[in-house]
Amino acid sequence: MNNVINEASVLVTGGNGQLATELKKILSKAVFVDVDVLDITDLSAVLSYVKSHGIEIIVNCAAYTAVDKAEDEEDFAYKVNAIGPENLAKTKCKLIHVSTDYVFDGNGCVPYKTTDNTNPLSAYGRTKLAGEKAVMSNSDTAIIIRTAWLYSSQGNNFVKTMIRLGKERDVLNVVNDQIGSPTFAGDLAKAIVKIIPQLNPTVKGIYHYTNEGVCSWYDFAHAIITNENIECSVNPVSSEQYPTKAHRPSYSVLDKSLIKKTFGVEVPYWMESLKKCLKQF
Repeated sequence: MNNVINEASVLVTGGNGQLATELKKILSKAVFVDVDVLDITDLSAVLSYVKSHGIEIIVNCAAYTAVDKAEDEEDFAYKVNAIGPENLAKTKCKLIHVSTDYVFDGNGCVPYKTTDNTNPLSAYGRTKLAGEKAVMSNSDTAIIIRTAWLYSSQGNNFVKTMIRLGKERDVLNVVNDQIGSPTFAGDLAKAIVKIIPQLNPTVKGIYHYTNEGVCSWYDFAHAIITNENIECSVNPVSSEQYPTKAHRPSYSVLDKSLIKKTFGVEVPYWMESLKKCLKQF
């Protein structure tokens, strides 16, 4: 197997986001674009850009991710999360498309396999599922990587919010009845780079990637505050005590066996990855 990547032929969308920022550290010669350079919802612009830049592989990190806001802007979220990926798939480039645990309803109690039935309960989840279907329908060589609870030292995410609020307040109330697996964007970026040279029509399909281990948002927050030695108490509360506009999955642990078996990727434990990320702050 040829593990050499022609980085100049790789296009990464959502170039200013936290996952793309981690990919930049590894794929320094790849082409990174955000909406100001390339609007993925414009098919003619996408086709023209891919042709003129000699793109052969696309990693789609672009997404509408404002989960609560999407309840009021589902049409716009659909445009970015479904039409955009469909346009990228229509280029016939090899494609890695990043999706989400929100395609599930969270009513399960064992890690979700890639073959389990989807049932999104939010506008965000519905638009991301539509994007998955569009990619699978329009590309011969595409893989979808569902991830969850993504964070890094860049951008807006739970880790940065907890650190900021922990320094501002004496007490933080965090839900303890939503269970999942945090994912350090740096680990997912490494997995994507390992997968790129293995892309071919035989591996087309859906895969799951998060860090290993399981915790609640409360556990995650407690670990962040403790590791940063911040003088702030973290109290567990129920989702009923902290209502949000969009319904979030109460259980969104993903089964990662397929991605490990197919591509040989390593999946670090979430607590170790959190410590690794915090050192970058």
